[in-house]
Amino acid sequence: MRYWWVNQNQTFRQEIDGGYLWSPKRNKGGRRNPFYEFMREVSPGDIVFSFRDTRIAALGIVSGYCRESPKPEEFGTAGTNWSQIGWRVGVRWRRLANAVRPKDHIAWLRPELAKKYAPLTPDGNGLQSVYLTQIGAGLASALFGLIGNEATSVADVGHEISRIERDSPAPEQDIEEWEQRVEIAITVDTAIRETERTALVQARRGQGIFRDNVRSIERACRITKVERMEHLIASHVQPWRDSNNEQRLDGENGLLLTPTVDHLFDKGFISFEDSGQVIVSPVADQRSLKRMGIDLEGRVNAGVFSLGQRRYLEFHRENVLRMARGVAAK
Repeated sequence: MRYWWVNQNQTFRQEIDGGYLWSPKRNKGGRRNPFYEFMREVSPGDIVFSFRDTRIAALGIVSGYCRESPKPEEFGTAGTNWSQIGWRVGVRWRRLANAVRPKDHIAWLRPELAKKYAPLTPDGNGLQSVYLTQIGAGLASALFGLIGNEATSVADVGHEISRIERDSPAPEQDIEEWEQRVEIAITVDTAIRETERTALVQARRGQGIFRDNVRSIERACRITKVERMEHLIASHVQPWRDSNNEQRLDGENGLLLTPTVDHLFDKGFISFEDSGQVIVSPVADQRSLKRMGIDLEGRVNAGVFSLGQRRYLEFHRENVLRMARGVAAK
């Protein structure tokens, strides 16, 4: 279990009532933001402190992993400069009767503030440049003590969710709805030839022309080396939902993977460096990875990727992999 702090002045009501956290992927200028990148490393059972109007107004228990998701419609005019696709994490929120004001206790809390990425200034004011940041167990414990019994009961539930949700994660319904809307738009677009519309829809499931195009480039699973086609899935590197129609059928936008490896890659638990080195997400369960054939010691190289594949892999690392990228150590 880890502990997180989120500043929710603009979107508190929508996120608390909706049961989630949502952030853009990048700053307005397209630059990485560590406080958005941290969304990618939140795990089921983690505890989130919600800070609003100078007080900790709610506590949340994370109920799923981070995933891509469209900007919530209920945000309305909030965040008009935010991108339309961002990061979403499911959270079970509890509003607090005892909404603690950290500034009133800063002398006690100050020693527990991290030197980097802290959510508060040394005098106890909130930093509006922060969206989500990890806090240490010492600060979390101090805040639990100030909040009282409400915090203790949330933490107890968090331990239980950490166990249960890893076995039965929350469904990614928003992604399914997103892809269905794209598929419907394709099927009714008369500007696209019927045969191409069929190929594009089949490509969503790794079938048809897309599978044939991937087979012309790939011969076996990059991890397990299985070559029999009946045991392999044609998996998009840049997800089907994020691709244009040309990219949806591009063989270089695909890998042949066995089902367990496809699952890990599709959900962002693993990715690949251009060199072929396997990248493992810090939120992935290592015992499960070993059983699925992933070498955690990094002795297996997935082999050479083409220039086109490397371009798609960059997108996967930046937008699918569940790992904060470009964030300096605390």
